[in-house]
Amino acid sequence: MARRTDWVVPLSDADIAEVEAAMAPLVARAADIARITRADFPLPSLGPRLAAALAALLHGRGFVVLRGLPVGRYSPREAATAFFGIGAHLGNARSQNAKGHVLGHVRDLGLSSRDPNVRIYQTNERQTYHTDSCDVVGLLCLKTAKSGGLSTLVSSSAIFNEMRLKRPDLLELLFQPVATDRRGEVPAGMKPYFEIPVFSWHEGHLSAIYQRQYIDSAQRLDGAPRLTPQLIAALDLFDTLANDPALNLHMEFRPGDMQFVHNHTLLHDRTGFEDWEEPERRRHLLRLWLACPGARPLPAVFAQRYGSVMVGDRGGIIIPGTTALNAPLEAV
Repeated sequence: MARRTDWVVPLSDADIAEVEAAMAPLVARAADIARITRADFPLPSLGPRLAAALAALLHGRGFVVLRGLPVGRYSPREAATAFFGIGAHLGNARSQNAKGHVLGHVRDLGLSSRDPNVRIYQTNERQTYHTDSCDVVGLLCLKTAKSGGLSTLVSSSAIFNEMRLKRPDLLELLFQPVATDRRGEVPAGMKPYFEIPVFSWHEGHLSAIYQRQYIDSAQRLDGAPRLTPQLIAALDLFDTLANDPALNLHMEFRPGDMQFVHNHTLLHDRTGFEDWEEPERRRHLLRLWLACPGARPLPAVFAQRYGSVMVGDRGGIIIPGTTALNAPLEAV
């Protein structure tokens, strides 16, 4: 896959002109980005290609990179509006945190994952392979780090197949519920952790949900089921396979790249990075969590994390006190 380029979709001048024509009136009236719909962002020529990209995301290789959005000439509002409008053609944006942000900012805020209320995307640490709480996650690269910060992907089905060959006894354990830390973002009536198996087989689909650091940190929580030595061995083998260069794919983002990844079949990671000293040069990505029409059915247990398993209306984080859905233009 690393030698192929068919997962990169270059945006032509005509594509960019179409995006900017849709973007301009929304920016001119300072439209509420969080409320932009597909109908608000007409893309008569690019739209059908985005529909094909969505089909490849949900039913094919599971990822795509749209390349060439000229973010260097855009204001923060223009970049956010363009990205959100393109994302609206792929799915419905979901809240990414307790603040109701449907547009996320992936930046190093000088925080540490040692704080149990910090999520790793707010640091410069390696994230390790994980899934997000949505059907598709999208990233728009605005600025790159001084070094590091590569995006990497691995197929959860490939990990499953390797485990089935090497240690089917350990694989079986990953179909049992495992506690995963919510990192302080606890929906009403829920525990501070959710209990969903790493692998689920449902209506002919193998789906995965995984974040090892949060599985480990859930062990600090009262009531969380303890990890047995056998389950730890299964998780360790899962991680070893995810990190096998024969199975994973690394890619370097360029400013203007938009990467979209199907969470139920791929895990994504980011290598640690060293950032620039100048604030205006520091690594900065925008992020979308999308609930997609035509997505696969998910087992009922996913509702612990997704709130619902209804196709097109699932995923995201809503807790008591979450304000109205909003799309901040800066990391807050």
